[in-house]
Amino acid sequence: MPGERRTRISKAYPDRVEVRGRDLTGDLMGRLSFTEHFHLLLTGREPTDDERFFLDLLLVAIAEHGLMPSNVAARMTLAADPGSQQGAVAAGILGAGSVVLGASEDCARLLEQGGAPLTIARAIHDAGGKVPGFGHPVHTPVDPRAERILELADERGVSGAHVALARALRDAVAEVWQKPLPMNVAMPIAAVMLDLGYPSTAVKAVPILARTAGLLAHLAEERERPLGFLLAQAAEDAVEYE
Repeated sequence: MPGERRTRISKAYPDRVEVRGRDLTGDLMGRLSFTEHFHLLLTGREPTDDERFFLDLLLVAIAEHGLMPSNVAARMTLAADPGSQQGAVAAGILGAGSVVLGASEDCARLLEQGGAPLTIARAIHDAGGKVPGFGHPVHTPVDPRAERILELADERGVSGAHVALARALRDAVAEVWQKPLPMNVAMPIAAVMLDLGYPSTAVKAVPILARTAGLLAHLAEERERPLGFLLAQAAEDAVEYE
């Protein structure tokens, strides 16, 4: 069903731009950081000190992670069409899903549902699934990004029920799978944001925004030191044709 014919985000006038009821040039520009402005755009209000701190922290934590699929896709797209930087960024973002980059949204939904950690882990295991936010192909036995987020959440006193459930799930997953699985960065991103009061629907916005910055860095480097066709050739060399 269509909603109200109304937006509360922004309006451009001949002499000014209004954003969430504030004058862009007269109030926001020169006063708010981009992180604070993003929070205002997303929620309609300016962040508290803790919200600003952790939004900054999470954006930094997830912005870059090497030659991951999103960055490879962007580089190869730019190599194929050097004039389409926006297309290359889009190519990198389009793969944000349950495996790469978008898992924090699944973590938020899981934490929001709540329940006994062992019951949650057993139900997912018995269904042949994987618990979002656990396991990583590179970081083992721990994901250092996840540990730092949790450490700072404790230090600043924002750890609440969702962080507690995330930690309890780590023990439950290890018991049910009969081996320790590292909590990856997606889980504490979700847990901290929920404990700060963000809705689960807002959680995925953070990795998408953050990784856009990383993609732009890769594309700047791709123009100076092209890797796109080398990556394509590496794929050809690595895969056997039948």
